Amino acid sequence: MDRVNKIIKNRDYQKYLNELKKMEKNRKFCRHNLPHFLDVARIASIINLKTNAQIDDEHIYAAALLHDIGRAKADVYDPSHAAVSAKLSEKILRDCCFFELEINYILDAIIRHDDKNFNNVKNLSGILYIADKLSRPCYMCDMKEPCFWNLEKKNLELKI
Repeated sequence: MDRVNKIIKNRDYQKYLNELKKMEKNRKFCRHNLPHFLDVARIASIINLKTNAQIDDEHIYAAALLHDIGRAKADVYDPSHAAVSAKLSEKILRDCCFFELEINYILDAIIRHDDKNFNNVKNLSGILYIADKLSRPCYMCDMKEPCFWNLEKKNLELKI
């Protein structure tokens, strides 16, 4: 997990995390921060083990840590944040010693992480999609009613 630790320590990554923190300071809905990214990574890792998808943990953690950083540059409600996240992630992944094939694989998962059409537990983008949704405790959220997520996306029960 050396390369994953390099992501966390990466100067650009830290900058985007700080920008997200400032942007979402008064956000009442779910925040996009390191605890969220780690929740997604851990849930994705569990799904990977349970389904025997055999996806490398470094790829799971890299994709999870980077999947929402584009929100620092895109409007928080903008669905294109996934593409922005991928664009910002490319340099970080290179700086952290990922190989070209790995970078393309991780970027593809980041781009597709909010697309329900890629909801497949046998690939990284599908596992990332599912883990991202499961990471949100909608079932006990004070903002459940005013939340803009449709009922299909809301995680209304604890499950894995």
